[in-house]
Amino acid sequence: MKKRSVLGLVLLFASCQLYAQQPEPFANQLEERFKSETFSLGILLQSLALFSFEDDNFNGGRKFDLGATRLDIRGRVDGNFMYRLQLDFRRTTSVFDAQVGYHFSDNFRLIAGAFKPYLSADLDPHPGNTDFINRARQVGVMMNSREIGVTALGESNGFYYRFGMYNGTGLSRGNDNRFMYTVRLGYDTDLNGGTLGVGFNGAINQTRMESVGNSGLTSLGDRNLYGAFIRYDGEVVFGTFELLQTRFEAQQFNGNEETITGFYGTIGTRISQKDELLAQWDRIDYDLRDDTSDRFTFGWNHQATRLISFQTNLLIQFDSDEDDASLGIAGNFQFQF
Repeated sequence: MKKRSVLGLVLLFASCQLYAQQPEPFANQLEERFKSETFSLGILLQSLALFSFEDDNFNGGRKFDLGATRLDIRGRVDGNFMYRLQLDFRRTTSVFDAQVGYHFSDNFRLIAGAFKPYLSADLDPHPGNTDFINRARQVGVMMNSREIGVTALGESNGFYYRFGMYNGTGLSRGNDNRFMYTVRLGYDTDLNGGTLGVGFNGAINQTRMESVGNSGLTSLGDRNLYGAFIRYDGEVVFGTFELLQTRFEAQQFNGNEETITGFYGTIGTRISQKDELLAQWDRIDYDLRDDTSDRFTFGWNHQATRLISFQTNLLIQFDSDEDDASLGIAGNFQFQF
């Protein structure tokens, strides 16, 4: 009975639909007051409902929780300089982005501070704009979501590049006088009424005794990361495929080289102006650890108004060291401005 009650509550929460009257005067008022080129204020509030079909911690167990709780301030000021400060308030106030930059032109800029290191296509979207409630697991396993350093960004005729130099230790602000160097090369083009993009990500992190994401492993130094992605965004169908791999000498395996391989494939369709249906296959594979995990996620996204949206995800995971599959469901009720 308890399982049925909790599951029913999650399903009810996730399947609620709000239909806005047009136009939306309150959304317009917010944008007029808080969105401009020199000062733009963004707010993201996510309320989560998580449920595992077994009494375990898969998918966060069984609970209500907070997702991203962000305040984002950004703008462009005199002299072609820009700034951004993004804070998260889930536990204690913490800085996610703190950057200053300079626009040399519309096609080239330089930013310095703390920000995403451009190492995975699935890390790119703001948490309020992700296809699923959780990002593909390779993002957490192989990298820090933020790094401190400097990046040059440029684009021309569909081609673009991102060259970065970071401490390689996330937001810890620590360093051993060695750095992480990153590169992204990509190309976007219009195709059959949609946009097709391809790209390559690469990095070498010379930092010694660095924790490798949330994998529980430690790199002795000179860790390589490389991969490629392709994505298509059409009027009806959209999707992304990305492969990422990292190699490093692992402290936990007496300095032997561990290889972690991750890939995911997402396919989605827009069934109306407000609704999307999606599916994703997400795999993580460890070489020396001899562990493979496959996760299948099925999602429904509903944009109730310009500021309010819902997400529902059904997750099924198969682990090589487990006999039975793990099954869970998650709902996200979101305000994004």
